[in-house]
This record gives sequence, C-alpha cells and structure tokens, in this order.
Amino acid sequence: MRFLLIFCCISIGFSALGQRNCGTPGYVREQVRLNPALAAAYASEGRTEQRGQTTAGEAQRDTLLNEVITIPVVIHLLYKGNEQNISDAQIRSQLAVLNRDYRLLNADTGFTPAGFKPRRADVRIQFCLAQVDPRGYRTTGIVRKQTNNDYFFADDGMKFSAGGGDDAWDTKQYLNIWVCNMFGRVLGYGTPPGGPAAKDGVVIMYDVFGTTGSLRAPFTKGRTTTHEVGHWLGLKHLWGDDDCGDDGIDDTPRQKTFNFGCPAFPHLSGCGSNGNGDMFMNFMDYTDDACMNIFTAGQKKKMRSLFAQGNVRNSFLVTMACDSTAAQGGPLPDPVPAGDVAGIKVFPNPVNDVLTISSVNAALLVDQVAVVTNIQGVKVLQQRLLHASNKISLAPLPAGIYFLRIGNSGKTIRIVRL
Repeated sequence: MRFLLIFCCISIGFSALGQRNCGTPGYVREQVRLNPALAAAYASEGRTEQRGQTTAGEAQRDTLLNEVITIPVVIHLLYKGNEQNISDAQIRSQLAVLNRDYRLLNADTGFTPAGFKPRRADVRIQFCLAQVDPRGYRTTGIVRKQTNNDYFFADDGMKFSAGGGDDAWDTKQYLNIWVCNMFGRVLGYGTPPGGPAAKDGVVIMYDVFGTTGSLRAPFTKGRTTTHEVGHWLGLKHLWGDDDCGDDGIDDTPRQKTFNFGCPAFPHLSGCGSNGNGDMFMNFMDYTDDACMNIFTAGQKKKMRSLFAQGNVRNSFLVTMACDSTAAQGGPLPDPVPAGDVAGIKVFPNPVNDVLTISSVNAALLVDQVAVVTNIQGVKVLQQRLLHASNKISLAPLPAGIYFLRIGNSGKTIRIVRL
C-alpha cells in the first residue's frame, strides 16, 4: 500500500511538471495587492487621458490598416551554470517562432479544426533582435549575464541588476525578455500593458525557450513565449481566469477553465452554446506547444489597438532599434519626419509600390546613391539618382519596415511598405 501511495504521488508530480503553468494572473494579483493604484493602470492599459494626446517618444500617428508592426527585442539571458547559458541559435529559434506565430506562417495552422479556421488571423506583428542598444551602439540584441541566484521568483527580481538580474532597456523602444531559471512550476509570465516601465516585459524559463537545445517536453516549440508575449500585448486567458469567464474578445468562445495536453475536437466545457466547444488550440489556452496554432481576428484587433496613437505601445511605430545603420555611439536618433530631409522630399510614406525622392535643388540628388535596408540592416535595394525627381520601385519588397539613406546625408528615413 505504501509503495502504491508513493508511486501515485510521483506520477502526479511528473504529470504536473508536464502541464503548462502561466504566472501572469498570480503576478498581476500580487502587484495590485502591493500597489492598489495599479488596478486602474492595468484597466486603462496605460492609455493617455485623451485620444490623440501623445507624450515624448510616441509616434504622433495611428497604425495603418495593413502595416506590419516591427518590435525590437532584447534578450536578457541570466545563467548560473552552463546548462542555463543557452546558445544564440536557441535564442534565434525563438524569434523565428514568434515571427511565424504572429504572421500566421506556422505550418501547424493547418491543424486548426474547420469550425475555427475562419477565425484565424495574421496579426501583422513581427519581431527582430535589436541591432542598436540604448546608447546607440551596435548590439546582437542578446545580453548574457552570470548570476549567483539559483533561481528567480515571479516577483520581477530578474529585472534589476541589484537583485542579481539585469536592468531593462528602454521599454518604449524594446520588448525586454528575461530568460532565466524560475522557481517552481511557472514557465513564464508577461506584464500586462499599464504597469511600471522598469518592469515591463516578459519572463521565460530557460528550458522552454526556443525550439533547439535542451528543452523540456512538451514545451519544445516556443509557444510559451508566444503565449506570454500575448499577455504583454493585452490578451487574457480564454477563460478570463474565472469559472466560465470572459477574455473580452468576441470571437473566442467562452470556456469553463483552462485545457491541458491536447484535447480531442470538439471539447465541450459546458459554457455557452458553441457547438465547436473550447478553442483549445488558441495560443492563450494552456495546451501543449504542439496543440497551439492560432490567434483570432478579435485578438489581432485587441493587440494592434495598443499601438494606436495615445496608447501604451505607440512608440514602437517609430523605434530605430532594428536598424543597424542607426548605430552611431550615441543616443538612438529620432526618426526623420516623413517627407523632408535637408531639402529632400520622400513621399508617399507609407508607400504601396513607388517611392518618390525629389528636391528643388537638383545638386542634392543627382549622382547620389539611395540605399534601402531591411530591419536586420541588410541592403535590399540600391539605386543611383539621376534627376531632381526620382522614382524607386519597392514592388519587389514584402510589406514591412525599411530604412532609406541618401548619399552621405547621415539621415535615416523610416519607410513603411504596405
């Protein structure tokens, strides 16, 4: 009997270790307990009081309908032993997962049940490892730091050098992701919009980050980070962290609670009259990595709303941190306003196919070279300018963010290709 009891306890323990545990709800409750004023801040998601009101560093514009929003990422890798000091390749594999999942390019989206396929959405958000640090120097976007801490709790200790962690980079320009050894069963947590800037970002357990290296099954496809970045972008769990709760999204069906493992479709939980049951394959449930594959159109609308003028993530529309050509050993340059650079006009911006570069002073342009780079700093287009007014076709380039330099002007213009 004693052997049977011990065996059952061990089995339950291993089973629990194989179940997803997101620390975000508990983190939010504890933050509000310590500082009740945060309840209102989280509820407002950091919005300014009046629509259209902006503060320093914000974009002074709204998002565009088909704009692909690019978010620079800095990885703070905190390790005590070699096992926790994961490779650059493992880190890059996680960025690749984010870029597939948030663009509906993940191959497993084909496994979405037919009843939910019409709700799938390309969020049109992409991520890059930062190319420029807050001082204006080139960077890989990866900060490695050895710590004396055996582990970190979900209390933001990893976000401060004084506690053995690493201080955040400017959270108006970078998504900070701390990768470390966490205490207990928590795989990660994300800060909802509206919290303190110094704590803003995402924390992930080192052995569930990326798709290569030494990973803990069944969290081997990088979906923990996809899930926690969803919280950073304002999404809640599908069940609203309540019995038959609500996540505030119209096209995600109400469900009783979280799902573990990979349920068979349809999985009916007794909430509402939805014949398709729970959307357990949604990235904001608790299912295994291999079972998750979609965000919905409603979730897309929610996440992108944070980048609107006056909202908390608006400043990411103008960050230059993905442009390696902006590295100059000083503060990151302010993006040049669209349309006028030292007597040179560049329009339209955003642009569909053809960009015009012109000047009333032909000498500023004739025989100069216009160079377009992507967010990784790779040159994707180059054209010699021959006239006072020149046309450059961007039609071969996919939609996204690009950077234009003309001759030796030293100015970088951020171009949005629709």
